[in-house]
Amino acid sequence: MTSSTKFIGAVEIGTSKVTVLIGEFNGRELAIIGYGECQARGVIKGVVVDYKAASESVHAALEAAEQSAGEQIDLVFLAQTGGHLEGFYNEAAVSVKSADNMISPMDIDTVCRLSTAKELPAGRMVVHNIRRPFRVDGRLVPGNPEHLVGQRLEVGYWTVHGQENKLADSIHVIRGFNLEVRELILASLASGHMVTTAEERQNGVLAIDLGAGTTDFVLYRDGGAHTTGVVPVGGSHLTNDLSLGLRLTEGQAEKLKLRHGRALVQARNKNDKVWLEGNFAIGDRQFPQQTIEQITAARIWEIFEVVKKKLGAAFSPENCAAGVVLTGGTAKLSGIAECAAKVFGVPAHLGESPSWVAENLRDPGFNTALGLLYYGLVSQTERTAPARRKRGFLQKLFANA
Repeated sequence: MTSSTKFIGAVEIGTSKVTVLIGEFNGRELAIIGYGECQARGVIKGVVVDYKAASESVHAALEAAEQSAGEQIDLVFLAQTGGHLEGFYNEAAVSVKSADNMISPMDIDTVCRLSTAKELPAGRMVVHNIRRPFRVDGRLVPGNPEHLVGQRLEVGYWTVHGQENKLADSIHVIRGFNLEVRELILASLASGHMVTTAEERQNGVLAIDLGAGTTDFVLYRDGGAHTTGVVPVGGSHLTNDLSLGLRLTEGQAEKLKLRHGRALVQARNKNDKVWLEGNFAIGDRQFPQQTIEQITAARIWEIFEVVKKKLGAAFSPENCAAGVVLTGGTAKLSGIAECAAKVFGVPAHLGESPSWVAENLRDPGFNTALGLLYYGLVSQTERTAPARRKRGFLQKLFANA
């Protein structure tokens, strides 16, 4: 191992499970060398509610990953989700200072500083300032506007912020393992980058990550993240609906959801029934297939409607030409792409991991952790690059997003 080698941990503390991947960064490339997973405890809707229980789950996943890799993690990139996360848009404009109207680094720094200067309420902390494309005299500039000629430079940021205490809780869980949290990364940005292509992000695409306790989404336009959000509802709510509606235990309801749940009602005959277990043991019983589908379809439809409402005017079929891409464990529900297409009025499909991802990590549930490693690679590459311009702690990952 060279002195420049770093072992990067990607940690997702979900409602149902904790996932840890370890990547070895040698200064140029990053290889996945370890994996750990553990059932989550002490976490509700993506937020730590029982520090001791959550710590035990996370530490078990970290230890499993380090044993798998045969190395110790140097630093962690930690996914963030939860209903406490909110976003707003703010923009600013400056007049170009130079006599020849050539845009300078000072012009760029000034307009960026002004557009991120809005103060937050007490107890809130910025997680990400996501820059949208620059405009020079009203025209869109895909890249860096330095050295372009114009009189007016504009830029806007989508700022994501969360409750300080809830962000601190997840950080403290990792630090309890004597590890440094290098960056907080929105779960939607991590998973979204893994299941969308550069072409889709340029044309406009909505990535939705349906987890157990939360649904994270990110709308891409003009090549970068435009709007993000979190709905504090996920797959566990489908399970709960089945449990209440059919008077089942949570475990029994989960089995029915996985085996017979659908995002659209397909069963036409009310008399068609399915077995809970199918082994004819004592206590095994039958349930109407149509009822199961009605319960799960109603909740999935509601989740998509809430996402659409949260996006508001930012989303339209015209600016989302690449459609909707779905990922996360709940995205495996039968008929979910067809349901999304009906709600959003654009084509929808299940996201696939890039071809370089190993077969054992191609399940949709791994896309967030894989995306964290991507951002870890970007961050470490920037840190080792010569003459790197200094940037804010939580801003540098998204200069090229």
